Order: sequence, then C-alpha cells, then structure tokens
Amino acid sequence: MPSSPSKLSRRTLFAGAGAAGALAAAVSVMPSLPVAPQAAAPERAKPEKGGGYALSDHVAQYYKTARV
Repeated sequence: MPSSPSKLSRRTLFAGAGAAGALAAAVSVMPSLPVAPQAAAPERAKPEKGGGYALSDHVAQYYKTARV
C-alpha cells in the first residue's frame, strides 16, 4: 500500500487557492466602497431619578415589525 509523504492533495491545494483568491478579491474591493460619515446623536438630558429609557428610531421600527 503506497503512502504519500505529504497530506497535501490536489483537492486541498485548489480549495486553498480558491479561498485565497476570494479573500484577495474581497480585500481589493473594500477600499473602493464609499464610507458615509455617521451623524452624531444629539445629547439627551440625563434623568434625575434613574431610568433613562427612551424610545429611539430603531426600537420603534422593531416594535412595528414585531406586531402581530
């Protein structure tokens, strides 16, 4: 029974080359994506007696989508 000195097969080699190519393509596209500046959220006054829950836009959107 012949034994190979290395566990590197053609299938492993091509899978690694494909993964490296996909990674290289993703990295080359990343810098060209436009980056939108994030607007700073307005400062809210801190509550005097604890609490602090405020209904924000993303929470309101969640409540709309979660309604039955």
